[in-house]
Amino acid sequence: MIERKKTKRIVLGNVPVGGGEPISVQTMTNTKTSDIKATLEQIGRIECARCDILRVAVPDEESAHALRKIVKETKMPVVADIHFDWRLALLAMENGADGIRVNPGTIASRKGLKEIAKEASQRGVVVRVGVNSGSLEKEFRVKRDGEAGALVQSALKGVTFFEDAGVNAIKVSVKATSVPVTIQAYRMISKECEWPLHIGVTEAGTIFSGSIRSAVGIGALLAEGIGDTIRVSLSADPVEEVRVGLLILKTLGLAPPSPWVVSCPTCARCEIDVIGIASELERRLEGIEGSLRVAVMGCSVNGPGEAREADLGIAGGRVSALIFKGGKIIAKVPKEHSLEALVTEVEKILKGESGERG
Repeated sequence: MIERKKTKRIVLGNVPVGGGEPISVQTMTNTKTSDIKATLEQIGRIECARCDILRVAVPDEESAHALRKIVKETKMPVVADIHFDWRLALLAMENGADGIRVNPGTIASRKGLKEIAKEASQRGVVVRVGVNSGSLEKEFRVKRDGEAGALVQSALKGVTFFEDAGVNAIKVSVKATSVPVTIQAYRMISKECEWPLHIGVTEAGTIFSGSIRSAVGIGALLAEGIGDTIRVSLSADPVEEVRVGLLILKTLGLAPPSPWVVSCPTCARCEIDVIGIASELERRLEGIEGSLRVAVMGCSVNGPGEAREADLGIAGGRVSALIFKGGKIIAKVPKEHSLEALVTEVEKILKGESGERG
């Protein structure tokens, strides 16, 4: 079990963050926020992927006004991402934003930041002080304590400012494109700050490389008990960010139980279509709640052993495949029928028709 660092508990819309609450997954739309129809269509898919928190970019007044309709049409709390023009933060809050993300490196106006703090305090809006390696304040670019130290110094300065200005619901992030720097920065700020930490690797990359880099960076921090909410930043559909984020949590035992497919890496001994069967099973099981481990194994080397340890499993043979349930062989099927036979048994278990599970 992972022992998580206890941070302050805040509530963003209807989602509690920090204080030992479940780690939430968030993403960011990549449609034009002012295009309400396209944005809501994407939000619908994001909701179906079981995202917890939504962030949208607010680059202009039209986008800020669009938030009124967007907030009304989603169950997720909505965070407005603000850069450069502090007045857009005020408009976003007026139109119902539950949270405001402020980067100290892109809003230089002290007056503007004070106005943001005043409005957020009055409305009970959460402020995220979000520092990125690519947009550090000028005074911290010298990196006297290294890049990680600079990120932390900038974030703590921002936190202190908003605390002094009366904001009592704050989240903090210190993201870098470098995974080692990101890990170092979060380790440092975790010792200095009691506010909930939003963690992630910024600008991680494509769905392949970005998922791996995010899994390493986010996973390392979560394994140390650091982090209260996560975002996987990918050059991809936001739904993929949610899927990867949920899988990171699931892998570390930090998400509610859900079906898990175990499959062998395949080799010349493989007698069934492990790749096809495992991929299709994952697709059909996605979004289903409840603990269920299904093993898809290609041959008789590790196959029977792994299949017996799972709730349900299949082990390929030269002519046929064996299906195990609760550690016992329950069927022998032609290998060309492996997928459907296994899916049928999965459906029985999920419907509660299987009796006791092993």
